Amino acid sequence: MFYYLFNYLSKLDLTGAGMFKYVSFRSALAFIFSLLIATFIGKRIIRMLQKKQIGETIRDLDLAGQMSKKGTPTMGGIIIIIAILIPCLLFGKLDNVYLILLMVTTVWLGSIGFLDDYIKIFKKDKEGLHGRFKIVGQVGLGLIVGLTLLFSNDVVMRENTVTVPKSANVEEVVEYSSVSEKSTKTTIPFVKGHNFDYADIFFFLDDEETAQTCGWIFFILVTIFIVTAVSNGANLTDGLDGLATGTSAIIGTTLGVFAYLSSHVEFAGYLNIMYIPYSEEMVIFICAFVGATIGFLWYNSYPAQVFMGDTGSLTLGGIIAVFAIIIHKELLIPILCGIFLVENVSVMIQVYYFKYTKKKYGEGRRVFLMAPLHHHYQKKGVPEPKIVSRFWIISILLAMLTIVTLKMR
Repeated sequence: MFYYLFNYLSKLDLTGAGMFKYVSFRSALAFIFSLLIATFIGKRIIRMLQKKQIGETIRDLDLAGQMSKKGTPTMGGIIIIIAILIPCLLFGKLDNVYLILLMVTTVWLGSIGFLDDYIKIFKKDKEGLHGRFKIVGQVGLGLIVGLTLLFSNDVVMRENTVTVPKSANVEEVVEYSSVSEKSTKTTIPFVKGHNFDYADIFFFLDDEETAQTCGWIFFILVTIFIVTAVSNGANLTDGLDGLATGTSAIIGTTLGVFAYLSSHVEFAGYLNIMYIPYSEEMVIFICAFVGATIGFLWYNSYPAQVFMGDTGSLTLGGIIAVFAIIIHKELLIPILCGIFLVENVSVMIQVYYFKYTKKKYGEGRRVFLMAPLHHHYQKKGVPEPKIVSRFWIISILLAMLTIVTLKMR
């Protein structure tokens, strides 16, 4: 909203109004406002949750310090959602397709998570929203994202199609196609000339148009899978105070770097990555995202005064997935979201091995003392704050490795 107001005022030559044209300035404001909103409004929302006795129900899993968390307010993800949306509405270009898509993602998965928490707390159903309905919601979002990227005329990119050496002693110069185009290409880490087109999978089809159509269908299926996997991964990671929140902030910061570089033709050219026109508004969104998570961490760090619940965890994971897909960096998710991946895989291994050994030996056996993985270390007696801080350190290392892939190829 402010963008349009100050854009109008700048035409009247009002001193300082032109600052709102700069993405860096609006992104800084988005970060500051989201941080302040999460910090100050968060306190009031926590009091409201306490007043309405919206507290966490704890199953006794024989974990250290577990029962002390009983009654801690949950559904705190509302704080994160509000702290993201308000700065985006204030400082973003509201006609930008990428910003709209990310805001829809926030509201969509926030609503699914809120319904899940509501059923758990007010309906006294520990299972919450049935798994199939969560999946339907996640698949629905994946379809919306995939189809929007397919049909919107504003969703285009320019590929670094040609590199021309000026001379034997001068580095190659990246040249972009002069025309923006729709594409199903994505970035493969650690590979030179690392743009891969999903349509190339269907090389055996004689008709190029048919192969491109199949490529888009495959891309939409990949989008659905990634949205589902990452949002569930974030949900599983949200088991210790500050773990999912801090990890998401680190991931969000990294995605912000990629978005800024992809939206700037000179930086994209220097790094030999795809240039994505109009994606600069995503930087504003991700700054609000990081500010909101850090502000929420003020209350969610050990010992937590509030839990985000599924309202927050599903939203954070979904935003990360959709953001990575939009900037064509979805194949970097296994590295960048390595914590989410390991948490997901640990549960899958535990369940599969337990069922396999029960069928074979008549008694189920476990690979981990408890899954997800962070509970395994709790069972081993590692203090909760130490587990969280070590997971953060690993997440930072993975984030740095992800950024390094820009040059390691």
